[in-house]
Amino acid sequence: MDGVSGIVLAGGQGRRMGGVDKGLQPLRGKPMVAWALERLAPQVDEIIVNANQNLEAYARFGHRVVPDAIGGHAGPLAGLHAGLAAASHALCVTVPCDSPFLPTDLVARLRNALGDHELAVARTGVQAHPVFSLVRRSVFEHLSAFLSGGGRKIDAWYASLEVVEVSFDDQADAFRNINTREELDNA
Repeated sequence: MDGVSGIVLAGGQGRRMGGVDKGLQPLRGKPMVAWALERLAPQVDEIIVNANQNLEAYARFGHRVVPDAIGGHAGPLAGLHAGLAAASHALCVTVPCDSPFLPTDLVARLRNALGDHELAVARTGVQAHPVFSLVRRSVFEHLSAFLSGGGRKIDAWYASLEVVEVSFDDQADAFRNINTREELDNA
């Protein structure tokens, strides 16, 4: 069975949290990204962290750190693009750095559903969670073309692929992400 590369998306600007690097914000005594790494590491064969600032701080977690190749803070698709370019395995899973409660069976469940699809994405209720996905690295050229054409919306790119949504209704809280100081304090 093919290995899986894990891509932790930490390249955002943290605007809703006052412009701070969200992944490095402390939650219960350690940076949020540390919680995500702890939950993801047992599920994958390698981890790549996509970050555009504080690269040295992220490197201290012991994983390769890659910045966006596309300029202008192009969002999660730019992070996926950078991660796919660096990945060693045919399958890649993405998780955001600000979701410290991600499911410990995320990869297994997405992989079970992937089949012949290009991408499997987590869903709770009617809400898809596009930054929690398992994608074939073979979509790299397709994604490059989408980004080169000015595309930035993750939903628009997904709509051009063969996608399967995977229900995680039994773990809806696992997808809670922390975007504001208030959410961080409440977590």
